[in-house]
Amino acid sequence: MKITTKGRYALRVMSDLALNYSDKFIPLSDISKRQGVSSKYLEQIIALLNKAGFLETARGNNGGYKLSRKPNEYLVGDILRATEGDLMSIYCKSGKDGCENKDKCKRFSFWDGLDKVITQYVDSKTLADII
Repeated sequence: MKITTKGRYALRVMSDLALNYSDKFIPLSDISKRQGVSSKYLEQIIALLNKAGFLETARGNNGGYKLSRKPNEYLVGDILRATEGDLMSIYCKSGKDGCENKDKCKRFSFWDGLDKVITQYVDSKTLADII
């Protein structure tokens, strides 16, 4: 499993908003400058985070983004899943039912164990932990 730039930048955006946590909205341009990532690319990531219900948004002169909850109420795993989809290590573990041969596969328990360790780790860390 490899976390893409979308997942990594989503954690950067959420961390930036957490470090600047207040009642005020933060313009995307400010986040872009602080993180050194183009606003165009961040717009794609913000859309995913907003769809997941992680952000509040406002348009206009005082518009921008802010966290919809406190930083300690966000699991890192949830943020990554919002941008990456599932976090399964191999294709046969992905999807609703997974591989049709999983009952016969001698390696399935290995991959299943790896995925459990990854999930347990990313779900044990909050946004507050990583800032």
